[in-house]
Amino acid sequence: MARSVRALAAPAPADHDAPFGIDFSRLPIDAPFHEALIAWQNWLCHERRSSRHTSEAYGRDLNDFIQFMIEHQGSGLRLQDLGSLGLRDFRAWLAARSRRGLQHSSNARALSVLRGFFRWLAKTQRLENTTILGLRGPKLATVLPKALDQDTAKKAVDEIGDLGDEAWVGKRDTAVLLLLYGAGLRIGEALGLARSQAPKPGQDSLVVRGKGNKERKVPLLPVIPEAVQDYLAACPHHLPGDGPLFVGKRGGPLGARQIQQRVELLRGQLRLPASATPHALRHSFATHLLTAGGDLRSIQELLGHASLSTTQRYTALDSKALLAVYDKHHPRAKSQKT
Repeated sequence: MARSVRALAAPAPADHDAPFGIDFSRLPIDAPFHEALIAWQNWLCHERRSSRHTSEAYGRDLNDFIQFMIEHQGSGLRLQDLGSLGLRDFRAWLAARSRRGLQHSSNARALSVLRGFFRWLAKTQRLENTTILGLRGPKLATVLPKALDQDTAKKAVDEIGDLGDEAWVGKRDTAVLLLLYGAGLRIGEALGLARSQAPKPGQDSLVVRGKGNKERKVPLLPVIPEAVQDYLAACPHHLPGDGPLFVGKRGGPLGARQIQQRVELLRGQLRLPASATPHALRHSFATHLLTAGGDLRSIQELLGHASLSTTQRYTALDSKALLAVYDKHHPRAKSQKT
């Protein structure tokens, strides 16, 4: 007999029960399930030390799975119901995501999140279901980073400031893009900087906190502190030391989407390729260092990659430029020409 959806509704949580913006209390799930979800979110935040952005993404993926299963089974869910799910149930969820037009990469990430959640349930002795561990995810094509050529990257940084309808906004956008292209920061790392971390004139390095809450030191070109200080001098908002360095027009934290939209506008006005994105500037930073003769280990440290194999993807980006470096610097190449 189908269980009552109303009967399984979890009690309304306290404010601290939705730390990542996902309100699971609205779902027809029982109290143990709701409590497990909150405990999992807190584990992500405090023990795994995932960023808020990552935790919110994980929460959305799990919320998508739960909502599908509620509709799939035609009833509310109890925590113990997860223990009896089979391959057919998990495959039905992935198939439904594909019908909605979600990309393979998105589905692969969602499956990874779900696997992690089930592992956590087993580790915390709430329930165990190893079926999902045998589920094959969608096959992903190897996607290489798309770097901009040096002229395009420089043009993007030089011209972004002219798009601001207020002078200080243009100075802000210039400083952000310089951190991406000039220091190789991820957009989240740049926008996650606090006002107290603003580089000062003459400062030659900056400590940033990247993925996995790991810190790394990146060198700074002189133009980067100059651009940041230029923005701060023009910014009309009060910026407390523990608040964000970069803010929007109303003074709130600047979001990644706002910078992406600025670059989209720049692409249209300057007829830049679709590959000209904020993230592409970080890839361009790495590629241009590599083609100029930089070694992979150093670039790995600058980018904050945990694995050298991630950095090695850049070796496939510009074979002509790499051959030019070889011809110029390798003693064997020189000897063959003499």
